[in-house]
Amino acid sequence: MTRSATIPAPIEVTAPLSTTDRFAGRTIRCGVVGVGRMGQHHARVYSRMAGCKLVGVVDANTARRGEIAGKFETQGFEDVSDLIRAGVDAVSVAVPTTFHRKVAEPLLKAGVACLIEKPLAQDVENARAIKEIADRTGSTLMVGHIERFNPIMRAMQNATNRGQDVVPRFIEVHRVSPMTFRSVDVGVVMDMMIHDLDVVLMLMGGQEPDDVQAAGVAVITDHEDVCNARLTWRRPVGTCVANITASRLALKTERVTRITGENAYIKIDYAAKSGIMIRRIANEPQMREMREQLRSGADLTSLKWQELVNIDPLEVDDAEPIVAEIEEFLGALRSGRRPAIDAEAGFANVRTAQRIVDAIKRTMH
Repeated sequence: MTRSATIPAPIEVTAPLSTTDRFAGRTIRCGVVGVGRMGQHHARVYSRMAGCKLVGVVDANTARRGEIAGKFETQGFEDVSDLIRAGVDAVSVAVPTTFHRKVAEPLLKAGVACLIEKPLAQDVENARAIKEIADRTGSTLMVGHIERFNPIMRAMQNATNRGQDVVPRFIEVHRVSPMTFRSVDVGVVMDMMIHDLDVVLMLMGGQEPDDVQAAGVAVITDHEDVCNARLTWRRPVGTCVANITASRLALKTERVTRITGENAYIKIDYAAKSGIMIRRIANEPQMREMREQLRSGADLTSLKWQELVNIDPLEVDDAEPIVAEIEEFLGALRSGRRPAIDAEAGFANVRTAQRIVDAIKRTMH
């Protein structure tokens, strides 16, 4: 089902006021599976967040497991089953993408809520399987698309909510960085572009694109390391095109999104945590008069176009995205509501990513 066609309201990062608390005030017992680059931050947040307790961590690397367990004063376990026996209520899954289903399946079947790092799975088949288990068991499942919780994203959503609706017509995204040799079990689409697919699908109200075109190149890994995708939505409010470029072979890091829409232009720089919004402030009679002057050949070179628009910087807070993400996860679990990025949203992201990968394969023949 398609939701609003305009930029949605900001994500509520805490549970709404409710008389319902499924834990009756009890501390939520949490764990982390995979304590590498991202997993260690999940462990850190759980160990410090009010209302929850870090029960233990699981990692295949014995030394790493011991190091993180010691650092955050918790237990280190060899297997997910040990974590389940320890009585966890909620677990972050931060293992490599190809192991997401293997780890999440026993947890969900045991009724344990799962926050699975993006993407939900490496392909549609495994993503569907994870989603179906969550649906069948009723276990809370959230996908960790952390850019939704980036302060600059919240700033953009707050700004649009204070003015006229911004109906996107054209979206340009660049997400490039040097090769880190992490997440090489998947291509750049599932590794990096998936961040932007989640944001763009959110801007489209959850609707998947009607048309997908893409080209990509595998240079170092067995998967595409560079990709450009062109996604098209044909909606009652008009067509929108998103041009998304992702590369893990760049010489510098850049994470920029530009949204051109009716009534406004928005630029977001994720890395710099900065952005601007440009709104048209000239009224329609003034715009009609200016157009008539242009048609008649009038000299308007002295007119300053900046006087026809309002240029505002986005007000960005300093909240840490992973803290906001975990607050949303635990808030949804405690109140029983659906998390902001639920299994359906995670599945739609993987499905769109798979369509892009398939389109790349078609261009290679």
